[in-house]
Amino acid sequence: MIFRTFDHTADVGIEAQASTREELFAEMARALFSLIVERFDAVETRDEVAIDLPPDDDEYLLFDWLNELLYQFDTARLVFARFEVRFDDEGLHARAWGEPFDPTRHGVGHEVKAITYHQLRVAREGDIWKARVIVDI
Repeated sequence: MIFRTFDHTADVGIEAQASTREELFAEMARALFSLIVERFDAVETRDEVAIDLPPDDDEYLLFDWLNELLYQFDTARLVFARFEVRFDDEGLHARAWGEPFDPTRHGVGHEVKAITYHQLRVAREGDIWKARVIVDI
């Protein structure tokens, strides 16, 4: 699994690839929180949050997934470092583990304002799943 960020005017892009769609969505979530906190490896996985999303195409489902995680950060000030994602006919079912944000321990990264639809992409290329999204900072 690999993710990277790239600059995009006043925004930041996230790209990831993985061997499964489930791993891809988890990797994109890790990439998001690596932007939000400076020390992503300092995030402890003490608290668990369950997230269920209705079925949709992969791009919109990725948007909704990342948007829900950002909502958890904005409202409950939770940062996450571990993710389990699965899909079935009823949609996306995930668990995210993390803890309350502590700026002294985690460091303040980028202020992610929103997930955007701009250049949103999820695709399977051979045996590899790839995704790309631009976030507004």
